[in-house]
Amino acid sequence: MREPGDDDERRAPYDPMPHGPQEVGVGPWPGEWPTGEEYDVQLLAEGDRRNVVDRYRYWTMEAIIADLDSRRHDFHVAIENWQHDFNIGTIVRTANAFLAAEVHIVGRRRWNRRGAMVTDRYQHIRHHQTVAELAADLGSKGVALYGIDNLPGSRPLETLALPRRVCLLFGQEGPGLSEEARSHCEGTFSIAQFGSTRSINASAAAAIAMHTWVVQHASAGGHSTE
Repeated sequence: MREPGDDDERRAPYDPMPHGPQEVGVGPWPGEWPTGEEYDVQLLAEGDRRNVVDRYRYWTMEAIIADLDSRRHDFHVAIENWQHDFNIGTIVRTANAFLAAEVHIVGRRRWNRRGAMVTDRYQHIRHHQTVAELAADLGSKGVALYGIDNLPGSRPLETLALPRRVCLLFGQEGPGLSEEARSHCEGTFSIAQFGSTRSINASAAAAIAMHTWVVQHASAGGHSTE
């Protein structure tokens, strides 16, 4: 993790972009301030340099989360974390972009947040000691557990009609899904590949799988379809 230093003092408060130009986002609100509980007076006064869409400029973090909660999608994402996989942060960032209901971390509680680019502050993240614990939690909510891995016998994701209420489970970069994970999945599904490599990056696979759900169940305007 990046240690705090002089550079942080020059950045905007809350969750500024940790890399790249300091002057991102928008400056102080020009003219008369808007009214509404969603607005943060400190951001209105000092500017909003966070990595958020324009809809949420100058909003408090709590207001943003509440608005996201009102329209989250029905799919979940789960990642096994036995080896402190650096891909987890990137997967969390993608889950936030596609508005996943929850992200589940299985195994080690600590994970590398660098790739999340502070989106973990807006995403519901839960921890489970084992895949069995995850499966029991999802089963109580009527959420199916599907593994994504290019294992022998895996069916192609491209021809799968994903359930609306589903959790997409990903293994570690390299070893893939553990034996325990496979035993609790209703099925495993692979992403078609046409080159020489035997696998693609775990975070890339997660993005493809999440977007598959979005194509099948969400409108282009960002709303779930019935």
